[in-house]
Amino acid sequence: MFIDTHCHMEDENFNSDRAEVLERAKVAGVEAIINFGSTMESSIAICELAKNFSGIYGGIGIHPEEIDDFDKNTCAKLAELAENKKVIAIGEIGLDYHWEKDLERRQIQQKIFIEQLDLARQLKLPVCVHDRDAHGDTLKILQTEGKNLRGVLHCYSGSLEMAREVWKLGWFIGVDGPLTFKNSAKLPEIVKAAPRDKILIETDAPYLAPVPYRGKRNEPAYVVEVAKKLAEFRGETLEEVAAYTAANAKNLYAL
Repeated sequence: MFIDTHCHMEDENFNSDRAEVLERAKVAGVEAIINFGSTMESSIAICELAKNFSGIYGGIGIHPEEIDDFDKNTCAKLAELAENKKVIAIGEIGLDYHWEKDLERRQIQQKIFIEQLDLARQLKLPVCVHDRDAHGDTLKILQTEGKNLRGVLHCYSGSLEMAREVWKLGWFIGVDGPLTFKNSAKLPEIVKAAPRDKILIETDAPYLAPVPYRGKRNEPAYVVEVAKKLAEFRGETLEEVAAYTAANAKNLYAL
């Protein structure tokens, strides 16, 4: 059995066939799916999905590209949503410097990231972190403001050296469709070095579909393709990868 530890089933791309997508995931052996919010609106939608579908859980938070959705009342509203027992994490939160070049806006991202890390600490919830082209600041904040927290760097894109620092903190890395791409860069080296108890598999559906579905809408059933490639790089069986990545997800998210 597999666990897709990161997707966005509330996305409008699934509006026409969401139930069928979830059924295909079940047939593929996906026993649980964790959806992550990026705005207040999507976090609310994720809570509704979790209530209406068994096997679906939620993470709530404000994505770094959505900082204009964050105000002085946001953390209180997120805390209220977290009263739902199927909300199991804060995320996805973090830093994204890919499109944001303005220094002041980047500093606002950092401030909001830290506030949501503090919320996770108060709620005793793990964290899902988005880090795009912001590796140095992300790691620094985790080392200083992320103390006594556990979490995952979703869709890991940093270096092996950074990954080792992340593992020292007791955190996980999440791997997705890019692991199956020909231009997967340093990811194969990183997953080969990863301790068994520090790696998770994800889809980020509807984005980042793995080979052989690249270019199409991604969905949770395709997490199996990520697991296959992980098994290939690590010289393990698919059953082994399924077992330890599911155990890691259950450990991190108290499933």
